[in-house]
Amino acid sequence: MILRKYVVFLILLEAFTFPSGRSQAQRILTYGNAIETAMENSPDIKRTRLDLERSRELLNAQNAALKSQFRLSLNPYSYSRDRTFNRFLSEWSTNRTTESMGTFSINQPIKQTDGTLSLINRFSWQNSYSDYQDITNKSYSNNLYLNFEQPIFTYNRTKLELRELEYDLETTELTFALQKLALERQVANAFYTVYENKMNLDVANDEFENQQQSYEIIKNKVDAGLVALEELYQAELNLANSKSTLQNREVSLQNSLDDLKLLIGIPLSETIVVETDVAYQVVDVNMEKALKSALDGRLELRQQAISLETSRFNLIRTQAQNEFYGTINLSYGIIGQNENFGDMYDVPTKQQSVGISFEIPLWDWGEKESRIKASEATIKRQELSIDDERNTIEIGIRKSFRSLSNLVTQIEIAEQSVKNAELTYEINLERYKNGDLTSMDLSLYQNQLSQRKMGLVQALISYKLALLDLKVQSLWDCEKNEPVLPEVTYQAKQ
Repeated sequence: MILRKYVVFLILLEAFTFPSGRSQAQRILTYGNAIETAMENSPDIKRTRLDLERSRELLNAQNAALKSQFRLSLNPYSYSRDRTFNRFLSEWSTNRTTESMGTFSINQPIKQTDGTLSLINRFSWQNSYSDYQDITNKSYSNNLYLNFEQPIFTYNRTKLELRELEYDLETTELTFALQKLALERQVANAFYTVYENKMNLDVANDEFENQQQSYEIIKNKVDAGLVALEELYQAELNLANSKSTLQNREVSLQNSLDDLKLLIGIPLSETIVVETDVAYQVVDVNMEKALKSALDGRLELRQQAISLETSRFNLIRTQAQNEFYGTINLSYGIIGQNENFGDMYDVPTKQQSVGISFEIPLWDWGEKESRIKASEATIKRQELSIDDERNTIEIGIRKSFRSLSNLVTQIEIAEQSVKNAELTYEINLERYKNGDLTSMDLSLYQNQLSQRKMGLVQALISYKLALLDLKVQSLWDCEKNEPVLPEVTYQAKQ
């Protein structure tokens, strides 16, 4: 018969479609292994790690720049020959100069005041000749002095730049932590999708075995002339549909396995089997504790606060445009000069200088005022965004808490539904064996049992995902009863 041939075809198709997956060595993948593998192989995580390294090294460089800087500048040899006109004598003279020079300096930036303290030593040797009066001058010269330069009436640029780099590092660390939480959520969804498809396959396989059993029962009855031949036709059709469902579930499982492999970064050719425990266990969730943990530690709030501080820094820079500011320059040292190297400081000369300079803007046609107003508007907007973010966080946690409570009820109902469906199927299977029920009626009870089993699996998975969602939103692990705050280098105290 056509239906029998179709059943045989499906059985052979299964044998040739998925033989390799069962013969190759399989890698058992747990939920924890999947998370660890994804953290190692995710392209986004790798890129953020590089950004984190960049921010950390930039901050290290800025801190190094605040230490004493030693410099040596050398001009070993220079020669010049020129001819100049002396107006008082109304005649031309030729000058030749040979010179060697070196400068050693120690510069120390002062973070507290944004000033710079420098110790400078400039040593030179000079041989100069002028044909005017045929004079030759050879001498050694050394200039040792201490110089201090201090900006006044302006903001501390050194502190501001350092703080910006600290915020940049913290922002990158926060981004990295957020990406890990987001990746954990993605992996959880993909992992439990595989698990759900695996359970779907198991349920479809149980259904297929039950259909095979009912097919054998009705076939024996037809052969004995106890039931009409039409019942056998219906049983063959039910068996074929069950086999087709089994094949579809197998395809869905393989597709979801490929999606999981791609997400966590393992070769598509590798054979994996997922293992997890979705056993139902009610987790005591304290909404007040979860809400407090979220408002104290949510990374988005800290990012908003950093963005607000950065905007305030921009306001400081804007206020410094066309500003009145000054510079104080103090210098003190001694100069020694002599034809003999050892006698340079026999008669030293003191070097002293004091200088104050000012930059005074006169008129900018309102440019500075407009830019300040624009920066202030940006700051107010970000302050509003922080308030909105807090409300969004609180609403999200309240919804997650209600969802968990509802899922507990759904799981209890689903468990009872499975028990009832199993008892109903066993009762009607006996009726079917006794000839009091048709194949089509038994198939309805079989489908009902399969649906109830998958309903329970889906409810359990939904509960697991809801716990994870609450963990991500509150930064509090309700199962372990501990915080999941990431360590950030420059996180401000709450």
